[in-house]
Amino acid sequence: MKKILCCCLFVLVVNAVRSQELNLFQRQWKDLEQPTNVSFANSNIRYRKDRVPNIIVRKNEKLFAWKGEKINTEILIWTSQARANVSLSATDLKDGSGDVIDKKNISLSFVKYVWTDGYFGNGCAKRNNQQLDSSLVADLIDTVSSVSLMPNSVQPVWLSIQVPGSSRAGTYSGKIVVRIDKKISTLDIQVKVSNSRLPDSGKWSFDLDLWQYPVCIAKFHKVELWSDEHFKIMRPYFLMLGSAGQKCITISMIEGGNQDKDVSPAMIKFIKKTDGSWKYDYTLFDKYVSFVMSCGINKRINCYSMIPWTMNFRYHDEASNADTSFNTSVSSVEYKNYWQSFLTDFAAHLKQKKWFEKTSIAMDERKLEDMLTAIKIVKETDADWHVSLAGSYHPELADKIYDYSIFKASLFSKEELSYRNQHRLPSTFYTSCEGERPNMFTFSSPAESVWMGWYASAKGFTGYLRWGFNLWNDNPLNDSRWIYPGGDAFQIYPGPRSSVRFEKLIEGIQSFEKIKILKELYHKSNNKKGLSAVNNVLNAFDNERLEETSAEIIIQRAGKIFLLP
Repeated sequence: MKKILCCCLFVLVVNAVRSQELNLFQRQWKDLEQPTNVSFANSNIRYRKDRVPNIIVRKNEKLFAWKGEKINTEILIWTSQARANVSLSATDLKDGSGDVIDKKNISLSFVKYVWTDGYFGNGCAKRNNQQLDSSLVADLIDTVSSVSLMPNSVQPVWLSIQVPGSSRAGTYSGKIVVRIDKKISTLDIQVKVSNSRLPDSGKWSFDLDLWQYPVCIAKFHKVELWSDEHFKIMRPYFLMLGSAGQKCITISMIEGGNQDKDVSPAMIKFIKKTDGSWKYDYTLFDKYVSFVMSCGINKRINCYSMIPWTMNFRYHDEASNADTSFNTSVSSVEYKNYWQSFLTDFAAHLKQKKWFEKTSIAMDERKLEDMLTAIKIVKETDADWHVSLAGSYHPELADKIYDYSIFKASLFSKEELSYRNQHRLPSTFYTSCEGERPNMFTFSSPAESVWMGWYASAKGFTGYLRWGFNLWNDNPLNDSRWIYPGGDAFQIYPGPRSSVRFEKLIEGIQSFEKIKILKELYHKSNNKKGLSAVNNVLNAFDNERLEETSAEIIIQRAGKIFLLP
């Protein structure tokens, strides 16, 4: 009885506190001096949709950029009254010498709220999101030209400026115009452009690898998989990814090669002939790889997986004229024969296409002993085959894996990094459902997406990997939740529509490139002071520090190195 009374008392107290908070928030809306407000805001804060933002109204913003850099900031609109039509526009940015950054380089987008949840102790434990606390979070960068606003609501606006590489150094000024029904609010923006230049994204060295799922695009747009219409619809998605500096094409060699068979169908047909020998159909593989390369993603082809999660291997049997499959282990003779026959033929095909040096046989989070067995089988067919792994760090694999991405909690040793750099081996880190921060969930701080680029630079990684570019749930335009934490499986939305997380990731990648440029410049000019300044700020990028200091604060302090002469 005492336990029941205590539980009832706890519920009453919680409800009373929530009621007081609700009353407070309602009073704040009623107490607004102006019913509708517009202000620049902090792009690293996720402002609540139903709360008056706790900010000082700012009508001007000063930004700093390198030539060729894409910079972001945020605008907030909040109102206690319904507004039927809100639209956005910008003027050209001009300096005092007549130079102009054309307004076509300025993007103004409304940010849509989607449902998210939280980490809740173990992000990799499959969850029922209906049983977890959920909330709305601003993440989807929408493509609509206008919106209407409900009373007592907040509407974020994402402002991006792509500074042309041909711009002259100087200070450029312009205006952002927000039309709310018949009223106009004007904001002043100033961009100081440095003499330093960031190369085009196609020349970035950062190894970005966000795994792609073409099936999800076909499913959302309701088109036939691998049809001409499907490829046409996919193009803007892959152009978006390519413009972020993506290096890898994700290939599912077999059914279920990269996650389950529903989202990862085979791109290569395995056919067992009537005499027991094998032949392979690369028609779809060739078409798909050529297509993705035409979108600017052409450095590597990672083919999944010799060691799939189910260890089930499907093929077409000509003798029975039926598709069939078998289950086996990595150590079996059947497994070795199946793969060595394919790998021999696949290598010959890739060499004919001049793709062999770009291609890796890739695995995802596999055990050390299985990896060693698979590597032996691969190398016996052709010693020049590349093998890739996204998984746990094992020193035994550090000199055997070509494209090796290790979990964020691990590091390569200095000796291993030296060897891998000398042999130009991609050495990246990844985040997943495991680990609350830093991460790219929809409830994560946007600054943690920026963190990825800085952390890679600080620890000697060549880049960053994440398993889901577009592995959408059934309602991605409204809900980022899934069996794992919100946003874990996708970084962009159908449309394609970008996200705050994706834009912030690009911001971090640009920081990686800028750090590399500064280091090379300082080495060449023997600028020890500049090198020391860069190294000192990079020392702050340890994941453990995020328990005490936010990613935003650490990045703000570190970003001052880009202002050095």
